[in-house]
Order: sequence, then C-alpha cells, then structure tokens
Amino acid sequence: MSSKITIIGAGSVGSTIAYTLANQDIASELVLIDINKNKVEGEVMDIIQGTYFRNPISIVAGDYEDAKDSDIVIITSGVARKAGQSRLDLAQTNVNVIKSVATEIVKYAPDATYLIVSNPVDVLTYVFQKTTGLPKERVIGSGTILDTARLRARVSEYYSVNQKNVHAYVLGEHGDSAFVPWSIANISNVPVEDYRNAILNAENYPEFKRDEVEEYVRKSGARVIQRKGATFYAVSMSVCHVCKCLLSGIDTTLTVSTMLEGEYGISDVALSLLT
Repeated sequence: MSSKITIIGAGSVGSTIAYTLANQDIASELVLIDINKNKVEGEVMDIIQGTYFRNPISIVAGDYEDAKDSDIVIITSGVARKAGQSRLDLAQTNVNVIKSVATEIVKYAPDATYLIVSNPVDVLTYVFQKTTGLPKERVIGSGTILDTARLRARVSEYYSVNQKNVHAYVLGEHGDSAFVPWSIANISNVPVEDYRNAILNAENYPEFKRDEVEEYVRKSGARVIQRKGATFYAVSMSVCHVCKCLLSGIDTTLTVSTMLEGEYGISDVALSLLT
C-alpha cells in the first residue's frame, strides 16, 4: 500500500503508533515530528533497525514541511494524563498546543485527513476543525473506538467468546460520560443479556452485570495509568485500525469523533457516533 502518514508527537502514544504502523503494511512512508529532536531521532532509529524483517518502508524524523503530501496526519501532541486526572483536566493546556500545531501543519499538508488522538479528544477535534476550517469529514478524533474495544474485550471475557463475535458500541464523549446503547449490543445476533441463557452449561458463566461492564470501560484508562503510568498500546492499535480503514477503502462503521450537524438534535460539538 503506497501511502504517507505523519505523526506529530513522539511521546509514548506517538512513538507506539509509529512502531505499530511499521509492523503493518498500512503505510509506505512515515514521518515522526516532535519538538524534542533527540527523542524523535532516537525513536526513529530504534524502529528503523527492526524494519529489516518487513517490506521496505521509509521512516524519518522530520519537521512540519516533511509532512507534505501526507494522506493522514496523526496528532498526539500535548500533556499526557497523570494518575488522578480526568481527560478534561488537560483541556486548556492541550487546546493551546493543538492551536499551535494546527496553524503550522495545515500549511504543508492541506489535503490530508487529520486524526486527533490527544486528550480531551472531543474538545481538541472541535478546536482543530474550527482553527483550520478544514472540511468536517477530514478532521476525525479517535473518540470512543478505544472505549468500544474495551467494552468488547470485557463482554468477551464474560462468556469466553471471540471478541469479533461481540457487536456492541460505546458512544458520546471519550470520557466519564460515555455510554453504551445496550439495545443494540449482541453476541452473534443474540442480545448480550440473553446470551447466557442461550448457551450450554449456562451455570458455568456469571450473571451479566451492565454496571460492572460500564465501570470497567470508564475506568480502564485510569486503572492502567495508576499501574504503569500511561496508556499507549491499545490506543495505538485502535488508531492504526482507523488508518487502515481510511486508506484501504473498507466500508465499515467506527465510533470515531466528528463534528455533529444536527444528529440526534446535537450541533456544533464533536462526539462519537457510529460513523
């Protein structure tokens, strides 16, 4: 696949996205940009030295001008969440960062699709679109795609079933107000809460508890941060999946954050719906 992806921000999330992309045939060119030149050069060197084991790929540590002709620009810049912080606690600091980045990067990659990953992702998706004036369909936040993956992971654990057979979504804000529309949640077309009664040896499986699952989804990020200091593996895999879908023309639905224009009576705000 001949495509170019630029990643702005070489912290834990940005560098892990670069590494994950380098392990998949999603892009033929990667550009990694960060204000910390030594850090970004080190990350690129480390990744390049493992690309012997895959198809040829170009990976460079660059500046904004190197983003020219990018198909996708991924933005992970900003302050990361610390233990005890909510995503919204990062808002003002990261709004300032995103405005600064937006005015520079669009000069060099005006035709790219922008994928916002920094938190609070819905606020920053809104700010980026308003700051740049780019068409709404080319400014996408990673939104609740990670929350959805967490939901499916937890439901699959209840019944020891493959996650790909779980069809359920988290919608709304990527944060504590996110919600699960349980009426459309199913496992192979069986409503999630009826699934236990539809399998043999049902007594070997626990009663399904909505509240426990929702709590797991909402608190997963905070629990990972409390244990290891940051979250970056799962979000990186989810972002790479979005890139794959965008570049390969897969007709699929994803719970990404976009500017709403009247859906469900909501306008002029970025939130995640099935998109």
